[in-house]
Amino acid sequence: MPAPLIATTAVTAVTTAVTATITVAVAQPACADAGRPDTVAVNVERHAQAVREATARLVVFPELSLTGYDLAAPALGPTDPRLAPLVAACAATGTTALVGAPVTEPGRGESIATLAVTGEGAAVVYRKSRLHDAENDRFTPGDGPAVLELDGLRFGLAICADAADPAHAEETAALGIDAYVASTLYGAGPAQAARRDGHLRDRAAAHGVWAVLATSAGASGEQPQTSGGSGFWAPGGALVAQAGTAPGELVRAELPRR
Repeated sequence: MPAPLIATTAVTAVTTAVTATITVAVAQPACADAGRPDTVAVNVERHAQAVREATARLVVFPELSLTGYDLAAPALGPTDPRLAPLVAACAATGTTALVGAPVTEPGRGESIATLAVTGEGAAVVYRKSRLHDAENDRFTPGDGPAVLELDGLRFGLAICADAADPAHAEETAALGIDAYVASTLYGAGPAQAARRDGHLRDRAAAHGVWAVLATSAGASGEQPQTSGGSGFWAPGGALVAQAGTAPGELVRAELPRR
């Protein structure tokens, strides 16, 4: 499986026909139980279904979405044959999907990463910078901010604790972005929901960009319950659209070009 997306100076570019807006979707699919031999295969099929349902140019999934938040899950790579159904769904719909997984790369060790999947293959486009707690026992932090350029819009990428640190958004915004895209996991309950919404609202307000959140719903790996609430905040911080708490929900928004 080829991997056509090549990151250079922290920017990955994907180009297609120019339109006035880009349709972006955030998905929070149900996650297969951790430890099953087919966990990744089941999750890939659910991702592929979400891509087909979304009819969006970009579909964003939560942190470690392919394995669930299971810090013992084996790493995978962009050429893993289990990704084939998702590659096929992206080919059929013209979608780029941002998915989460533990990855291993020669000379880099293991990372909590975001992979960009298109109809031509997959590539690692971002590695989590702000590791915390037991994540540090296994994973190596990423090199810093990264941008995915898609059809002329620049999407700054974040994974979970990255988005909780205002300095990460500031560093990413300095690269020149139209949207700050966070793939995350928050715990269940009103306090975590308020924390989740506050992080994304504040990033949108501070930097005058869209904030895009894909976060887990239901169980995810080691986590028996998570918040849901994936959504979009407009530049300035106003909430535009948001999913509920149930797994399987998907929300779309039209992001205008500058």
